[in-house]
Amino acid sequence: MKFPKPHTLNQIAHLIQCEFVGDSNFPVLGMNEIHVVEPGDIVFVDHPKYYNKALESAATIVLINKKVACPEGKALLISDDPFRDFNKLTTHFKPFVASDSAISASAKIGKNTIIQPNCFIGNNVVIGDNCIIHSNVSIYDDAIIGDHVTIHSGTVLGANAFYYKKRPEGYDQLISGGRVVIENHVDIGAACTIDRGVTGDTTIGEGSKLDNQIQIGHDTVLGKKCLIASQVGIAGCVIIEDEVTIWGQVGCTSGITIGKKAVVQAQSGISKSLEGGKVYFGYPAEEVRVKLKELAAIRQIPKILDILKTKKV
Repeated sequence: MKFPKPHTLNQIAHLIQCEFVGDSNFPVLGMNEIHVVEPGDIVFVDHPKYYNKALESAATIVLINKKVACPEGKALLISDDPFRDFNKLTTHFKPFVASDSAISASAKIGKNTIIQPNCFIGNNVVIGDNCIIHSNVSIYDDAIIGDHVTIHSGTVLGANAFYYKKRPEGYDQLISGGRVVIENHVDIGAACTIDRGVTGDTTIGEGSKLDNQIQIGHDTVLGKKCLIASQVGIAGCVIIEDEVTIWGQVGCTSGITIGKKAVVQAQSGISKSLEGGKVYFGYPAEEVRVKLKELAAIRQIPKILDILKTKKV
């Protein structure tokens, strides 16, 4: 998420009332999660296990809960609670603005696009040309939808990321300030849910087709010409490359990559990155030929036990 205008390190430190290390005029251009940071961005880290990853990332400002050596060319914001202060910055630069109408006056809707009754179109939403948005679709603030997109009834674009920090008093949510981006020629079925990015974009690539009842988590990037069947659940920060097919009721963990033209068969569980151009099945998902050999071997266990019993007799 880029700020509307550049800020200085001193200005940001003042906003969250924390110390800083570095030139007070050090430029701060935005804030992002570690997997999408760029120079000029703030990244936060609050666990020693991830200090080096944050300090060595592309981010040039690190919001951290301990004074450490500052890498050359970077700056630090020293906070007793980086998670809290990251939320403060999101709230400051991307505050929630309540809508006063079903279709916001700030929304931009293209030529020949049809919006069926009972839809909600939030602030600053952009919808391209020749789209059909069926009844009871909710499109939250800042979503970007391309041309020739069809979205069926009951779908929600832009709900908050499922991202929480456990505290003694309960769970503290990381506030979402990102977007959902739907590219051209995408079809989205009924009752799908696509969460917005925490600070970046959740993206559905051009020409991809989603069946009914699919959940896609925050900051996930779905490539071009992908096919996703019903009741698939994809966690946050997943990269799915072009022309991937995922059949029904597949579950996918966060932070992995599924390679181009991979096929994942129904009811599989994806727990690690998968190479492209192969067919996968099972839990954990493995190449079909490997998994089928395993299943065939398992079916032989009763026979083997019977043989062992006979030999003992």
